[in-house]
Amino acid sequence: MKIAGIQKNSIVDGPGVRLSLYVQGCSHCCKGCHNPETHDPGGGFAMTIKEILAIIDGSSCIDGVTLSGGEPFEQPASSAILAAEIKKRRLDLVLYSGYTFEELLAKSLSDPDICFLLNSGSILVDGPYIQSEQDYNLAYRGSRNQRLVDLPSSIKSGTVIERHSGAVL
Repeated sequence: MKIAGIQKNSIVDGPGVRLSLYVQGCSHCCKGCHNPETHDPGGGFAMTIKEILAIIDGSSCIDGVTLSGGEPFEQPASSAILAAEIKKRRLDLVLYSGYTFEELLAKSLSDPDICFLLNSGSILVDGPYIQSEQDYNLAYRGSRNQRLVDLPSSIKSGTVIERHSGAVL
């Protein structure tokens, strides 16, 4: 898996204390992105799932794992394998994507890894970062167009059900 970085004990990338994994590579290249170094798919460094899991397993007192980026859905196979292991550990999974929920749902029809990844998460922060809609008062996201999608409820209903930032996992 191509990785840009790992942040232990994050409190800004989803509810609770999290291990945040920043995936390398993003075709969205949003203007004003706070992680522009993650855009180049040739950048970052390679890690095995086993190496990532060792870091997760060595992180005490975390409530979950966040896959951010870059764009986790541009590495769907390795992201799905990692998501399966996170679920086995009974940790919560938050996903960030520049794609909207609707776009990912459409992609999931032809890509089982994207389908599995969506079904593994509790929250999806979706949509591209739009600099003109930046808002520092939003929890877990940078621009007003981005949503906190309750993944289990949204997948079940087939329509976006948003979550309030303070909602319990």
